[in-house]
Amino acid sequence: MMELTLTPVLMSAEAFQALPERARQCALVRGELVETMPPGGKHGVIALRLGARLERWAETGNYGVVGTESGFILQRDPDTVRSPDLFFVCAAALPPTGVPEAFWAQAPDLVVEIVSPSETAEEVRAKIHDYMAAGTQLIWVVYPRTREVLVHRPGGAIQAYAEEQRLEDAALLPGFGCRVAELFERMA
Repeated sequence: MMELTLTPVLMSAEAFQALPERARQCALVRGELVETMPPGGKHGVIALRLGARLERWAETGNYGVVGTESGFILQRDPDTVRSPDLFFVCAAALPPTGVPEAFWAQAPDLVVEIVSPSETAEEVRAKIHDYMAAGTQLIWVVYPRTREVLVHRPGGAIQAYAEEQRLEDAALLPGFGCRVAELFERMA
C-alpha cells in the first residue's frame, strides 16, 4: 500500500490580505491561518483610552502615526502578519509614500497588546517573539485582570508597571506619559 503525505499549503501575506472581510478574524503565522477571538468590552475601552492619549501626543509633536489593528508583515517565507491592538510608527520610519493601503511591510516601533481572558500565555509570548524578531523597539502588554502592564524591550528585558506607575519611554516616546491606573478607571 502506498503512503501519501500531505504538506500544508502556506499562504502569503498578499493572499491573506485578499481574503474576504469575514475571514479577517485571523492572523497569519508562519504561512498558516490562526483564528482569533473578537475582544471583550474592557479590551476596547482600554485600547481607546491609551490610543487617544498616544494620538494626542503624536499629533502635538508630529512624532509619527498611531493606529489600531492594522496588519504588519513581520516575516517572509513563510509569511507572518500580525495586527497589534495599538501601534506607533515613528515619523522617521514612515514609508516615503506615507501610511500604506496594504499591510505595513515593517514592524511597528511600539506595540500594545491587551490580553484577553481567552488568550494563553503561550500565545502572548509568541506575539512578543514575532514583534521583537521583526525589530519592534517597545511592547506594552496590558493585563486587565491584574491591572498591570509588562513592558518588553529588545534583549529580553521585562519590567512590570503597577497602577501607580507611569508608562513612558524618553527615547521612543519623548514627552509621553500615562499612569497605568488611567487605563482601568471606572471599570469594575
